[in-house]
Amino acid sequence: MRYCSNCGREVDRKVPAGDTLPRFVCESCGTVHYQNPKMVVGTLPVFENRILLARRAIEPRRGLWTLPAGFMENNETTGEAALRETREEVGAEVELGMLFSLVNIAHISQVHMFYLARMSSEAFAPGVESLEARLFAEEDLPWNEMAFRSSTLTLRHFLDDRRARQFRVHLEDLAAGSRH
Repeated sequence: MRYCSNCGREVDRKVPAGDTLPRFVCESCGTVHYQNPKMVVGTLPVFENRILLARRAIEPRRGLWTLPAGFMENNETTGEAALRETREEVGAEVELGMLFSLVNIAHISQVHMFYLARMSSEAFAPGVESLEARLFAEEDLPWNEMAFRSSTLTLRHFLDDRRARQFRVHLEDLAAGSRH
């Protein structure tokens, strides 16, 4: 960041009074520009024991499979973001279940959250950010073509929990160097 989004003047990187971390600070108007992690929110949509995935039409990882998810927008809840992203990426209407997976990816300043979701019908279609959308049985999941480790971890936890017939919230911290 070079310029203040409040007044347009140049900013300096320094530790503001009363803070402990360096921030972009505008000496002209006094605005402190905080940079916070991005929230990626999505669902694990299920219809009749099959899981709905999207094949990405955009970078990063174009052509690979993922759970429907994306960046949370201002003025929406995590649940609203999950529903919106599911509609946008795979054209599916779902009923949200519990928050199932929370993956911290500190080295890229992201937090990925996935809700369990039940599809009431088999209606779905790829959105503009997806090359295709497809329902997969467990034995057909494209493990070697997954775009993000957060989706892979979430899928593995889901399958384990489904076999155990007990679902719980899963928390993960992904280290630098791992495919997020």
